[in-house]
Amino acid sequence: MGLGLRKIVFLVAAFFLGHHAFAQDSSYVQWTVSSKKTGNGQYELQLKGKVQKEKLLYLFTKDAEGLDSIALLFTDSSIVKAGAVQITTGSSSYADPVFDNKNVFVARDEVVLLQKIAINGVVPAQLKGTVVYSTGGKEEFLPAQEFLFDVKLEGGVAQTARIKINSIDLNNTASDCGDEGTEGKSLWGIFLLGLVGGFIALLTPCVFPLIPLTVSFFTKRSGSRAKGISNALLYGFFIFLIYILLSIPFHLLDQTDPEILNNISTNVWLNIIFFIVFVVFAISFFGYFEITLPGNFANKADSKASVGSTFGIFFMALTLAIVSFSCTGPILGSLLAGALTKDGGAMQLSFGMGGFGLGLALPFALFAMFPNWLQSLPKSGGWLNTVKVVLGFLELAMAVKFLSNADLVKQWHILPREVFIGIWVVIGFLLVLYLLGFIKFPHDDKKVKIGTVRWIFIAFFAAATIYLIPGVTNSKAANLTLISGFPPPLCYSVYKHPVNCETSLEPLRDYEQALELARKENKPLLVDFTGWACVNCRRMEENVWTNPEVLELMKNKFVVVSLYVDERKVLPAAQQQTFTTKTGGKKEIITVGDKWATFQSENFNAVAQPQYAILGLDETALTKTKGYTPSAAEFKQWLECGLDAFAKKK
Repeated sequence: MGLGLRKIVFLVAAFFLGHHAFAQDSSYVQWTVSSKKTGNGQYELQLKGKVQKEKLLYLFTKDAEGLDSIALLFTDSSIVKAGAVQITTGSSSYADPVFDNKNVFVARDEVVLLQKIAINGVVPAQLKGTVVYSTGGKEEFLPAQEFLFDVKLEGGVAQTARIKINSIDLNNTASDCGDEGTEGKSLWGIFLLGLVGGFIALLTPCVFPLIPLTVSFFTKRSGSRAKGISNALLYGFFIFLIYILLSIPFHLLDQTDPEILNNISTNVWLNIIFFIVFVVFAISFFGYFEITLPGNFANKADSKASVGSTFGIFFMALTLAIVSFSCTGPILGSLLAGALTKDGGAMQLSFGMGGFGLGLALPFALFAMFPNWLQSLPKSGGWLNTVKVVLGFLELAMAVKFLSNADLVKQWHILPREVFIGIWVVIGFLLVLYLLGFIKFPHDDKKVKIGTVRWIFIAFFAAATIYLIPGVTNSKAANLTLISGFPPPLCYSVYKHPVNCETSLEPLRDYEQALELARKENKPLLVDFTGWACVNCRRMEENVWTNPEVLELMKNKFVVVSLYVDERKVLPAAQQQTFTTKTGGKKEIITVGDKWATFQSENFNAVAQPQYAILGLDETALTKTKGYTPSAAEFKQWLECGLDAFAKKK
């Protein structure tokens, strides 16, 4: 593996593991950090690194391509580095064979670095920072390692935000109204979506032709009809099991940190990666190239398909999953990304993957049990490629959604609502032209025959495209309720005064400020845990909050605060902290979103959005919390229950 590829692999792994992967000292370097005050708001940081014997710590580069100099990073822009990092001891020049014997500066035993900084504004009691460096030895090279440090600053002030509020107890609320045990409903909804995805995957060129081949194998090789049926059922079960097993690693991540999947789903760069991947998937579906897993992987699985009855059937199922990857991968990717984005929990993903596996497995088992049904199946042909191309257009639409997630979290305004919908309109228009035969792709038939089924799909996609067109206007018709939540919010617009954005309700964004106002106005506090990339949050705001009766209650009877758990704005250095969770774990509170996500999980035992809570002036829970509630009447009833509990408590 070349240097460039090694570095790419390491960086990708580091990206997915996050900065927590290197929160401790590298096994090659042990760091200690201290500080000294040199003036008003001015400090000198000293970093001592002890390098393991026969290992190298890379310091500065001369002309070695692919090697970055050691660097200190700070999360808060108010911390200004006064000059470059100075090396007081331990530096030497070295002709490194890893970099074609080009000279680099390294430390072999011990190194002392000095960095002068100036802090504008409030000086924090504890300063958090990161040392980014590379190590190696002989022909070994480990790039982009990180050491997170936390050092005391003389004269600094601690402004630790309240996160855990002991008075909030959901097991002892003033009223029992609210959600309790409703998670299963959403899980089964995701299961059904996965099931539909599995059925769609069957109608692709990679899977559909395998149905008669597989069924024929079981009916002819099993010896008896009963044995054939049992083998087919076992085959279907193994397909289902394989897709369930794919979700297991996410459960391990979820147990490590319940918020990690939510953080992954709202990570800006990961959403951009999803955007790129889905565009690549779409181009593949259009027929310009094929995405496959390594051939030797499929061959090894296929070679074991004849080993023993049970193990052989398992490897037959595994072979199906592998050889059909070029068609099922994009559909499965859509399901995976959608489940992660939905609530940030691993159980949703397992239900979705299980539904997908069942949808893929069920027809194989049924046709093996009733082989006469095979005669009713349509013959393979150009229609399979048409299905694949249509899925390609849908992948493009999904790609735009992921780019929009990144745009909303960072507030770049490169994909406001009208631009987003306009792109979907163009995709829909091109899709209709393709189905009519005006656009051709590499594997399409030369002559297109438009039958009844094709006309139905043409009519459906044409109607959907026409429905979207008002969404690019600044009119009342622009509020497209059928796709509410998928495009950016109504207020995230190219127009200065969007007509659908005037709700007269402006929630506060800070809990302490909202609590102070609630006590001043003697009103209960309505806490809204939301996110920029939260689809159901937008649906609530656009369809439920705008209900006149709900709006009147929220505007006049409550103090409303919206806490964005994916807000990437960095907290001032003085407000950053290392928080000890109720499970004893340590969590770095660096961004506004870190604070509110931890506030939600610690006090309300949830990481899903939206979640609503009603608190009294003494910060006790007046009701159970409320999740996504598309019924305005039901949400209004819950609000009124909270008001009644507030009145009784007074």
